[in-house]
Amino acid sequence: MSPFYKIAQISDCHLFSQTDGLHYGANVYQNLVCVLHEIKNQHAVKAIVFTGDITQDHSEKSYQRFVQAVLESGITVPFYYLAGNHDEHELLDKYLSVPPFINEKVINEQYWQIVLLNSKSDTPKGLVTTRDLFALESTVDVQKHQLLMMHHHPIDVGYFIDQHGLENQEQFWQTINKFSSIKAIACGHVHQALTLHSEPLSSLSLFTCPATSIQFDTSKSSGTSNGQGAGYRVFSLFFDGRIKSDHYFLSKE
Repeated sequence: MSPFYKIAQISDCHLFSQTDGLHYGANVYQNLVCVLHEIKNQHAVKAIVFTGDITQDHSEKSYQRFVQAVLESGITVPFYYLAGNHDEHELLDKYLSVPPFINEKVINEQYWQIVLLNSKSDTPKGLVTTRDLFALESTVDVQKHQLLMMHHHPIDVGYFIDQHGLENQEQFWQTINKFSSIKAIACGHVHQALTLHSEPLSSLSLFTCPATSIQFDTSKSSGTSNGQGAGYRVFSLFFDGRIKSDHYFLSKE
């Protein structure tokens, strides 16, 4: 059975004001360019969702570099976005304001809703506010299936990044567990491609997106590259609520 809807997810670019900026030794701008090129040329996606952390140096120019890379890639499908803990909402909206970027947080299709949920707080940790959780409850259409996408991981993944995970996990899951129509959650932030099915996920799956910048070494106590190439995810959503996700890593030259 062919998928009803297919999307790509990219995350955690950690760009600098200059295109030769290095993050843990990786040219993160060139990594992003290569990921966008591969998505455009190898995957017939209907949309792309960016789940946060455009910038590493917090410069306005780094946001412009992101836009530059997307425009020069020739990608024309709708390109949705969320803020990561490194980003500023105002700068995202200022610079990601031309096609193909779309500042909408719900993608409504015949059988599916893809809901982009803000988890940025005033610290590196994540927080989905009570207001946003109430808004999610009113957004969910139980006659459809939902894929939720966010920056922070809503359960612990077992390495140092958990110190910067979602602060209000219990409150978050109290809301999520009200809806059997929510089939999966996709996030960024962890710089790894993980698929988790443990509690409190119950029947849900959590998919984490590899970064376009660097992948973390999960055996270390702080951020260190494990040497893998840039990565991304592709989701295939089916009419009957099934979801298939594949992750890809670029080979390192």
